Amino acid sequence: MSESTSSPPQSATESDESVLTDTDHGDAGTEETSLEASEPPRVEAGADDTGATPEEEESADDGEADDAESADGDSAEEEASAADRVAALENEGDIAADYLEDLLDIADLDGDLDIEVEGERAAVSIIGADLSDLVGPDGRTLEALQELTRLAVLRQTGERSRLMLDVGGYRAARRAELEKVGAEAAAEVRDTGEPKKLASMTPFERKVVHDAVAAAGLRSESEGEEPNRRVVVLPAQP
Repeated sequence: MSESTSSPPQSATESDESVLTDTDHGDAGTEETSLEASEPPRVEAGADDTGATPEEEESADDGEADDAESADGDSAEEEASAADRVAALENEGDIAADYLEDLLDIADLDGDLDIEVEGERAAVSIIGADLSDLVGPDGRTLEALQELTRLAVLRQTGERSRLMLDVGGYRAARRAELEKVGAEAAAEVRDTGEPKKLASMTPFERKVVHDAVAAAGLRSESEGEEPNRRVVVLPAQP
């Protein structure tokens, strides 16, 4: 007779343990998969959101800093250049004033000197009770005196001067008159359509008239030779 061997039935406890073991493994696997799915995408070390590396960022920052420094440097140079130019013009005024003071002493004339910087030139004014002899007919003596003063500045600085000299307020009063002459000539030319020649003038006077005509919207030019050079006001181009 053969013997048969049979395994004893599992107890309820062993079966429960097996179920628990399978369940634990299943939960662990699910949790591990869930963590992997929710994990944020990895960012490559050394790159930001724009994809630039720290070295590229530093290079860009250096470039911006260089541009800013260059702009600041240009601005500082311009300011220094403007300050140097003003100082040079003030020096021209001082040289001119010394020259004119000596001239007033020689001519035994009383006058006060006023020095200014107007735009791109020095301006010196002689103010006194009676200085008509320094102005002369139509300001011709004044023009000659201005040229002598400019030569005195050139002799000391080595630079050509555009200094403007006024005596007794002559130029200021004459400027107002010439601005009116230029405006009236421009109005006449606009009405007639024909060029108009004005009387001969000094360079200062012609400059004032040219500016007045331009302000009225017309053109002008100078013709002739000194001392008979004059302004011609031209009609508008068709």
